[in-house]
Amino acid sequence: MNSAARTPITFVGGGNMGAALVAGLLKAGWPASLITVVETSSDRRAQLNVLYPGVVTSEKIVACTAGVIAVKPPAAAETCAALAQAGATRVLSIAAGIGLTTLQAAAGTTAAVVRAMPNTPALVGEGAAAISGSSQCVESDMVWAESVLGSVGTVVRVDEKLLDAVTAISGSGPAYIFLIAEALMSSAVGAGLSPEIADALVRQLLVGSSKLLQQSAETPAQLRANVTSPNGVTASAIQALEQAGIRAAIEATVQAAVSRSREMGS
Repeated sequence: MNSAARTPITFVGGGNMGAALVAGLLKAGWPASLITVVETSSDRRAQLNVLYPGVVTSEKIVACTAGVIAVKPPAAAETCAALAQAGATRVLSIAAGIGLTTLQAAAGTTAAVVRAMPNTPALVGEGAAAISGSSQCVESDMVWAESVLGSVGTVVRVDEKLLDAVTAISGSGPAYIFLIAEALMSSAVGAGLSPEIADALVRQLLVGSSKLLQQSAETPAQLRANVTSPNGVTASAIQALEQAGIRAAIEATVQAAVSRSREMGS
């Protein structure tokens, strides 16, 4: 992150995702004194003061130049309006389902709005986020949004109409992986392993496989083939997965998530 990007920023909402972004910015070198977190809960403000020394906490929005909306979706539009009224010239929203038209209308003509779909691995600095800018945005607004979200993972740009697909893949995706982890752990116990050993093996299985996928130049299909000897144990397992319709099930999963995301957005 270049020094020009390290400008004052106000987060409205000090929950998990907001706090994850604050932690990411601090780790990337953003001065704590330039970060304000607006949080209505006094207990949570006290926690944030301990977690992030030097970060300013406040019960309400005060004068600011840029803001991040990290509140529940029903409060996103009014928060956007409040940030613009407080002086923000650019706003990043991570509130699910609230469209750019609604947010930009709330902000008026004085602030440019960027909408984002992050995911929970941002909590450990391994997030995957997509952003889309309103017609009010210029390139510097998009770069600013990327600098914020990029502090906790990967960021891509998409047309807003594709954010439903992003939600279905990376936004909801961690839940799919965790469900697979649940099923693997349960099956491991069913095969005779202790719950403790099953837990340790499955967690490392997913971490190791993810790192291999991330660092390898080979496709997922090739990586799978590398593990699958003809007529071997893995081949038998893969055959069982294919016969159970795993590809169709994943397709249906994604389509269900896309449909629900569109419904919520409308």
